[in-house]
Amino acid sequence: MSLPSAVQSGDESAEEAQPARLRACFGKKNLRDLLAIDEREPLVLAAQTWLGQLVIFLVAVLAVSSFEDRWQAALLVGLAMAYARLPRYRNWILLGGTWTAALLALCLSQNAIQDNIRAMMAVENVHDVSPLALGLLAMAVVFVGAWSVLELSRRDKSLFVARRPMLALLGIEAVLCGLCSLSVINGLPRVLLWSLLIVFTPYLWFLAYALADQRSRDASPPIFQMGVLRPFWSPTFLPFGKGAAFLRKTSAKSPEDLAVTQIKGVKLLLWANVLLVIKIALVWVFQEQLQVPGLEGAQDAFLAGQSHSLPYAWAAVILSTAKFSLQIAFWGHLFIGVARLAGFRLPRSTWRPLGSKTLMEYFNRFHYYFKELLVDFFFVPTFFKVFRGHPRLRLFFATFMAAGVGNAIWHFIRDIDLIATIGLGGALASFESYAFYCLVLATGLGLSQVRMSMGFKPSLSVAGRLRSFLFVWSFVVCLHIFSDGSRSHSIGERLAFLGSLFGVI
Repeated sequence: MSLPSAVQSGDESAEEAQPARLRACFGKKNLRDLLAIDEREPLVLAAQTWLGQLVIFLVAVLAVSSFEDRWQAALLVGLAMAYARLPRYRNWILLGGTWTAALLALCLSQNAIQDNIRAMMAVENVHDVSPLALGLLAMAVVFVGAWSVLELSRRDKSLFVARRPMLALLGIEAVLCGLCSLSVINGLPRVLLWSLLIVFTPYLWFLAYALADQRSRDASPPIFQMGVLRPFWSPTFLPFGKGAAFLRKTSAKSPEDLAVTQIKGVKLLLWANVLLVIKIALVWVFQEQLQVPGLEGAQDAFLAGQSHSLPYAWAAVILSTAKFSLQIAFWGHLFIGVARLAGFRLPRSTWRPLGSKTLMEYFNRFHYYFKELLVDFFFVPTFFKVFRGHPRLRLFFATFMAAGVGNAIWHFIRDIDLIATIGLGGALASFESYAFYCLVLATGLGLSQVRMSMGFKPSLSVAGRLRSFLFVWSFVVCLHIFSDGSRSHSIGERLAFLGSLFGVI
């Protein structure tokens, strides 16, 4: 989370270059040389032809079909490649594609918006209106509101929302959340507010990047900014590709550059499917054949006094960590792969986290765009405002604000739908384990940052790399107990389970 990111792109990084004597896996070429098809001029030239584009399209559709239905995969890949091949219509393709994908996801119930609105309707006993209609109305309000605030911020940079976009957006989120929790607001008004909150929340972090870009001299026009608000390749709460400024920087500048970027995109999509196969294989071998329990099941058994044997309990924790890591990498590669088909040579979201030599390096490698979001909106503002006379304390505190406070805020907002079922107090109470996770993670990363600033460099020997691997991944595996995504166990129960793994309890 340092200002100079430790990993900008796994594809271009030379950090892990190996000595020439280790490059003899396949004669004079190693595996990387064999897979580097984006560096072969005949293939790059072929990729620029219509036949080459057709091959890229078909392979990409097959790869994306592991995540989406076949027709949706064809739509996403088609939108990306149309954007790349039709420069005159790019802004309209991006705008239309992004919001069409959002409407389809809402209308076909492929996201949780209708379910979340329906949950609040049940609580308020409102049955005479369609959750789809409420979702569409809220989406229209968000669209018009986002476009309007972008225009206002462009014209008047002195507005608070233009100067402090993150604080303004978090304030809006907090107000909506508070209004939905007030007992004096009930019935249809509460359902309407809830619908707006549920639809607005996924756009919050994308809109923050868009508002921040309005301050730049070469800011993209509103039509492009609206097109990258949760763009069609990133249907999540996390901006894969950051905002318009970063997309402008990484956009292909020539036909050759575009062809190379699209080939890299196909490779990444195929690699995502390899990771998915590995995850499925792990589940089949360990959970179905060897009967290793899930992490939640292992904790339930411990709390019921029916603990699994120590090897099985450890296996449950390690397997859960591995599955989570593979899933994060799969999603990131999939979204970035589609974005590369559109001509954006974006860095990978996950790049060789097993090779991390420090906790900070692990955080840079594991989830690049999440780390970047925390850096942009929490680390940087803090770093330039506090403890200027104490550089190490300044670095530690800025890291803590990002990996701790920012991390907790992002995940709490992501699960804002819990307010409908367990209330604001219940949602906060159930978040205690993840808050503890953020506290420990932020402390560890902050200390790692300070050590690096003091000149500490991990050993590059085989023994040194092994020590680094064991330290980093022991920390990650043990801390995963508090961040597995479930809310069924208290922090005390998780601490007791962790103690049992070391024979303390």
